[in-house]
Amino acid sequence: METKSDKSGKVPQLDAQLCFALYSTSLAMSKLYRKLLRKLGITYSQYLVMMVLWEQDELTVSEIGTKLFLDSATLTPLLKRMEAQELVTRIRAANDERQVIISLTKAGDAMRKQAIDVPESVLCATECSAAEAIAMKDELGVLRSRLMKNTAD
Repeated sequence: METKSDKSGKVPQLDAQLCFALYSTSLAMSKLYRKLLRKLGITYSQYLVMMVLWEQDELTVSEIGTKLFLDSATLTPLLKRMEAQELVTRIRAANDERQVIISLTKAGDAMRKQAIDVPESVLCATECSAAEAIAMKDELGVLRSRLMKNTAD
């Protein structure tokens, strides 16, 4: 089988690329979460926001963004949709009107119980032990930190 090559004669192979392994795994994980979250009526991005708020309610948009590695331009439309679904409220801070405080509604807080089985369902789908999943998550956290350090402006 003949392949095209660059000047050095080496061709990058798709299956040998770490970026493709991460990308395709992310696609598979997203597909799984779409299936699991369908019953809750939320997207994966909305689920991430809900998890942040279930851990600590009443956070600013920038605090949520910091935890999720998202900027406010990405979060604001998402939060507006969640407000329309009556999962969260968005209220300007009294001491600084530039800040918007995001809080769970009763429906948003109640969703916590509906979502309780999601992490276990994901673990089962991975066919990993809890220890394997934790180790993989920790390794990915280290990789993310290194990449962020080396891509900082």
